[in-house]
Amino acid sequence: LYLQHTADTGQVFDAEALARAYELTGGQPWLVNALARQCVEVLAPDPGQTITRATVDAAKDLLIRRRDTHLDSLIDRLREGRVRRVVAPILAGDLLPLDLLDDDVAFVKDLGLVRAGAQGLELANPIYAEIVPRALTQNLEDSLALPSPNYLEPNGRLDFAKLLKDFRQFWLLGAEAFLARAPYSEAAAQLVFMAFLHKIVNGGGTIERELAVGRGRVDLCVRWPFHEDGRRKLQSFAIELKVWRDGAANPLEGGIEQLTSYLERLELETGTLLLFDARKNAASLPDRQKTKHREHRGRRIEIWWF
Repeated sequence: LYLQHTADTGQVFDAEALARAYELTGGQPWLVNALARQCVEVLAPDPGQTITRATVDAAKDLLIRRRDTHLDSLIDRLREGRVRRVVAPILAGDLLPLDLLDDDVAFVKDLGLVRAGAQGLELANPIYAEIVPRALTQNLEDSLALPSPNYLEPNGRLDFAKLLKDFRQFWLLGAEAFLARAPYSEAAAQLVFMAFLHKIVNGGGTIERELAVGRGRVDLCVRWPFHEDGRRKLQSFAIELKVWRDGAANPLEGGIEQLTSYLERLELETGTLLLFDARKNAASLPDRQKTKHREHRGRRIEIWWF
């Protein structure tokens, strides 16, 4: 399809742009067309401009902010009970409910919202993986009365440790109220953290999400660009979220192992493990706030309890 545009106008999508467009859309026809429209009509209307990976990424951000009819219709489906019963475990990294009907899974697959991925049932493409959590937390995000500290260091780097400290303070002061308002209670802790993170990172960096059913965790990677010595560089922060629920074993050791594997795949040396204690007999919020460091297989893990 994109090559047809090139044949008609002479405007070129380079190889990285084509690969990125397919990666983001999974070939979903409406997304493929809508993404291209943002590229060639809004971002690069001059046929002499080559469409690059950066153009496609910018088009993706525009598309998400526009919330066209197709996306709004998809988001409306999230309110349906049988859609929620499939999507909520994906967002939380939990197993599908034992009483879930095969017809419900087939229905959500037919909507094009989920697919069977290499790691289990997952949202159908990275655009949906960004839209769905943001749609579920939009009201929550809009209502977050966050302080406005400067998270940027003088050289433009993101002070991620400061961001986490502020989230801890926010969680300590307002967690119960926000958890009660979270639209998908099964994934409340994950959604609240993503809402906070997006409120801070939006407009400056990107958040990559790995969401799939049965993984036992949610993996996030924050990418933050900055300039140093006249060159554009990129910070990467890997975060794993795990929830300790009633009847389950302590997820700490499994989380360290899983995060280490994630870091190895991303080729990063350090990462952050967030453990949310959702047990009924958990200590009070102030008493369970702590931070520790662990070394595992040559990686440095920072552990935050909530």
